[in-house]
Amino acid sequence: MFLEILKGHILMDAPTPWGIFFQDSASPQMEGIEELHNNIMFYLAIILFTVTWMMITIIRNFVAKKSPIAHKYMNHGTLIELIWTITPAFILILIAFPSFKLLYLMDEVMDPSLVVYAEGHQWYWSYQYPDFTNEDNEFIEFDSYIVPESDLEEGQFRMLEVDNRVIIPELTHTRFVISAADVIHSYACPSLGIKADAYPGRLNQASVYINRPGTFFGQCSEICGILHSSMPIAIQSVSIKDFLLWLREQMEG
Repeated sequence: MFLEILKGHILMDAPTPWGIFFQDSASPQMEGIEELHNNIMFYLAIILFTVTWMMITIIRNFVAKKSPIAHKYMNHGTLIELIWTITPAFILILIAFPSFKLLYLMDEVMDPSLVVYAEGHQWYWSYQYPDFTNEDNEFIEFDSYIVPESDLEEGQFRMLEVDNRVIIPELTHTRFVISAADVIHSYACPSLGIKADAYPGRLNQASVYINRPGTFFGQCSEICGILHSSMPIAIQSVSIKDFLLWLREQMEG
């Protein structure tokens, strides 16, 4: 983060007060989501301007004082009805094709390099790395709880920091397998473009390819109980070397 400040560019990987914009993307799928949003907003702006202009024009030109007599050919027309039916259908087609393309690109990665199993509990997340085992031949696993506000250190985010972060190597195809132990949860991390429901007794999945180092925060996006807001998600992307060192510590510990 300090190097980014020196470069004059600070990446926004966490929510900000009164923020009405996207967090900085850290995966190709989030870049695609943001691009699709911007394209759709372009169409929406044109539609808003056009409909507003038409409504104002109609109100000004067809008030009772200007048009005291109604005529069927002035109030009804086959041509205009065809136009306002075909034009929205054409716009929907223009929106549909890039949407389908993005959904296809965000689909399952057939041969991921790393799998992380995430399970939602009331009210914390538990993680498991089924590709690796420790000295006791057990999967590497840990629980991730929110850090209470009284224990926060300087620079840590309130309601977002956890005691155990998910460590993932950058530039690596990773699959998250997601489930729940009690009620329905939702695993969401905006900067990575991840949002998948966690159902008890069922497995869901989400794929991600993190293209830069950093720490990316998210939260459970399903109302799962009274402490729903107290089960944040923190995913830390590190280099392959640092990830292997972390794995070694977990195996030996």
